[in-house]
Amino acid sequence: MAVRRLRVDGVLQGIGIAVGLLALVGGFVLLAVQYRPYSVPTDSMAPTVQPGDTVLAHPVKGSQVGRGDIIVFNDPVWGTSAMVKRVIGVGGDTVACCDSAGRTTVNGKPVTESYVNTSSSSAVLLGDKPFSAKVPAGRLFLMGDNRSVSLDSRSHLEITEGTIPESEVKARVEGTVWPLSTARTIGRTSAFDAVPGPAATAHGPLPELEWTIIGGAALVLLSAAAGTVVAQLRKRSAKRGRSS
Repeated sequence: MAVRRLRVDGVLQGIGIAVGLLALVGGFVLLAVQYRPYSVPTDSMAPTVQPGDTVLAHPVKGSQVGRGDIIVFNDPVWGTSAMVKRVIGVGGDTVACCDSAGRTTVNGKPVTESYVNTSSSSAVLLGDKPFSAKVPAGRLFLMGDNRSVSLDSRSHLEITEGTIPESEVKARVEGTVWPLSTARTIGRTSAFDAVPGPAATAHGPLPELEWTIIGGAALVLLSAAAGTVVAQLRKRSAKRGRSS
């Protein structure tokens, strides 16, 4: 009877470990297929993304992103390396600064952007300097969340209204993975939902994949630990039986 119980316990432990490993490995495989890592060298997107962070970005076409999305792009006019900025305007939009409350407007509608860095000591931010740009079709107007220091579309207004072509978009940022202390998902923003047209898009399965990986690892560890604990308890019970 004891042998049979040991076999049942061993089978259950093996199933737990196998399921956990399947979730763990499968989650990592899907993560590698669905996302690409990019390093962020500057603080132009702080506090949303800090300098030195490695972000996870879902490959998308430029025509698939909307206002509020954070994108990875590479435009030779801006530089030779991949950059990370937030989409503020799409083709046909008029982006301007600012209303009486200092907010950027899109097609005349003020946008309340809670993610913008307002802690800079330079209180009158670079973003507060008046401008107005009409975004050509097939192009995007971009700004950094750290408006006081970000070199973005406002710095290139003399060239195609400071916009980049949609074809230069590589991916949409959906989370950070490194350093581990700041690893998290970056959710879709609703800041532009009141502006008619393409607002921030629905994100991919990053949260689900993260929980699958964490759950798989936890199941493996718990199954292994449970087997060890049960074995130790059985040994102690057997010793007590022989001593009595």
